[in-house]
Amino acid sequence: MPVTLNAPVFYEETIQKSRFIAKAAPANTEEEALAFLREGREEEATHHCYAYRIGNLYRFSDDGEPPGTAGRPILHTIEAQGLDRVVVLVVRYFGGVKLGAGGLVRAYGGVAAEALRRGEKVPLVERVLLEFCVPYSLAERVYRLCTPLEPRYDPLGVVFRVEVARSGVEAFRKRLEEATRGQVEWKA
Repeated sequence: MPVTLNAPVFYEETIQKSRFIAKAAPANTEEEALAFLREGREEEATHHCYAYRIGNLYRFSDDGEPPGTAGRPILHTIEAQGLDRVVVLVVRYFGGVKLGAGGLVRAYGGVAAEALRRGEKVPLVERVLLEFCVPYSLAERVYRLCTPLEPRYDPLGVVFRVEVARSGVEAFRKRLEEATRGQVEWKA
C-alpha cells in the first residue's frame, strides 16, 4: 500500500561547503505541488531542484545542475521509499567546491532521502465523493453521521457532498439509509 507524508518535513546538511536544504510535503494535486515549490524558493540560493509524484504523474528539475544529477535522484528517493502524493524541493547554496556528477547525485539524493526518512508516513486511502439529498427534517441526523463538504439547499431538501474511504462506501450508505429511514435520494 502506498504511503505519503503526514506533514511537511525539512532537513539541512552541508556537503563540501555547499548548503543543501531539503523540504518535503504531501501534495494531493499538481497545483499543491507547484504551490509548495513556489513557496519554498529562497531567492539567494543557487539552485532549486525538485521532484514530485502524484499517482502516475511525476515531474523533476535539475535547475541548472548537470542533467540527471539532481531531479532524477530526488525522484528516485521518493519511489524507493514507496511514497506517493509527495513533493520534494532541495535548495542549494553553492559553497565554492564543485562536487562532480557523482557527488551531486549523492548530495541531492541523500538529503532528499534523509528528509523523507524523518517524515511521519501515513497510508494513502482512496476516497470517493458521494452526493445525496435528504429532507430538511432529517438533515441533523446526517450531520451526526459525517462532516459534509458543502451542503446546498434546494426545494426538496439538503444536498450533501461527502468524501468516504472507498472501502467504507457500503457501510456509510447503510448507516445513512438507517438514519434517514430510507428517505435519501442518491445523486449520480
